[in-house]
Amino acid sequence: MPLTDTAVRRAPPGEKPYKLADEKGLFLLVGAKPGALYWRFKYRFAGKEKLLALGVYPEVSLKLARQKRDEARRLLDAGTDPSEARRTEKIARKVAADSSFEVVAREWHEKQKGEWVETYAAKVLTSLEQDLFPSLGRRPIAEISAAEMLATLKKVEARGALETLKRVRQRASDIFLYAIATGRVENNPVTGLHKALKTASVKHRPALHSTGMHEFFIRLDAVRVTVQVKHAITLLALTFLRPGELRGARWEEIDLDAGTWIVSAERDRSRGLVGMKMKEEHTVSLSTQAVDILREMQNITGHRDLVFPNRNNPKRPMSDGTINSALRAMGYAGDEVTGAGFRTTATGALLEMGWRPEVIDRQLAHRERKEVFGAYSQQAEYLAERRKMMQQWADWLDAAKSGAKVIPLHGSAAA
Repeated sequence: MPLTDTAVRRAPPGEKPYKLADEKGLFLLVGAKPGALYWRFKYRFAGKEKLLALGVYPEVSLKLARQKRDEARRLLDAGTDPSEARRTEKIARKVAADSSFEVVAREWHEKQKGEWVETYAAKVLTSLEQDLFPSLGRRPIAEISAAEMLATLKKVEARGALETLKRVRQRASDIFLYAIATGRVENNPVTGLHKALKTASVKHRPALHSTGMHEFFIRLDAVRVTVQVKHAITLLALTFLRPGELRGARWEEIDLDAGTWIVSAERDRSRGLVGMKMKEEHTVSLSTQAVDILREMQNITGHRDLVFPNRNNPKRPMSDGTINSALRAMGYAGDEVTGAGFRTTATGALLEMGWRPEVIDRQLAHRERKEVFGAYSQQAEYLAERRKMMQQWADWLDAAKSGAKVIPLHGSAAA
C-alpha cells in the first residue's frame, strides 16, 4: 500500500532502523532517532541490487521523493545506472566550479605574476576584478560564448575607456589561451572580437630624438641593471624589433656567422613567447655590433633555448616590464622613451641619412602600406640595402656613444 504524508510524518523511531515501503522501489528508512527519515530507491542494474539516496524528509517531501524515483526509473529505462549518472553529475559540477572563468583567470595571473613587477601584477588583477569577473567570474569558462564575451567588453567600451578595452580584451584572450593549454576549453571566443569594438586612436610611442642618443648611452652605462638587460636595450636600438619580439628571441633563430636573425612568425605563446606582430617571418640583418653583443649573450645563455630567459623561470622570456623599468631607472619618464620608441628614433635618423622609406619600412616589419609607398612585391625584401643600412646605423650609434659629432646628411645612403 502506498505511503501517505500522514504516515510519513508520524513514523516513530525504532530501536533499529526500519523501512516503510511506498511503491516502485521507493521506501522511507526510519532511523533510531526522532526525525531521522531518509528516502531510498531500490533498483537492479546489470543484475545487481542497488540503492539510491533521494534526500531527507521533510526537506524532500513524499511528492518530491516520488518525482526523483521516477527520474531514476527513466534513466534505467534508457540503460543508465542512476547512481553512476549522479556521480558523473557531481564530478561535472566540481569541474565546472574549478573551471569557472574567475578560477582560471586567477590561476593564469598567479603563473604570470612572477614575470611582472609587483605594481603591474596588482594592476592586472584589479582590472580583471573590475572589468571581467562581475559578468563572467562565476561562469564555467567552457560555456562562455563569443556573444557573451562581446557583451562584457562592450561595457568597457561604453565607458569610453578604449585603451583599457584593448588591454582587457588581450588579457581575456590570454586567459582563454591558457585555458586551451590546460584542457579547459577548445576555442578562444575572444578571437576576432576587435572587429566589433571601437579602437583607440593610434599614439606614437614616446621616443628620443637622435640627438639624445649620446646622453642615452651615458645613462645606460651608469644604470645599475644586469648586463643582460643592458644588452637587450642596446639590441632594441640596433635591430628595430619590438620589445616582445626581442624578448622571445631563441638561439635557433640566429646565425651569428651569417649575421642573420630570422624572427619566427609565431612562437610558443603558452610560454609567453611573442612572434612577429604581422604574423610573417622577418629577417634582421645583424650589424657587427649586434653580432658582438649576441656573442657575449651566447656565453651567458647559449646553453638555453632563449637568448633572454626569465631569471625565475628560464623556459619563459624576460618579463615584459623589465626593459621599461630599466629606462625609468635611467631617469627617463614614460612619456620620454619606451622600449618600442627606438623604432621611431631610428626611422627619423635614417630618413635624414637618405635611406629610402620602403627600405626602412621593410626593416621595421610593417605591413605593406600601398597608400604611402605604392605597391611593391612581397619578394622585394631589399636585403642587400637593409644590410648596408643596419651597419651604417650601428656605426652611427657607436659614434653617438663616443660623443663624436654626427651630422646625418641627405643622400649619404647612396654611397
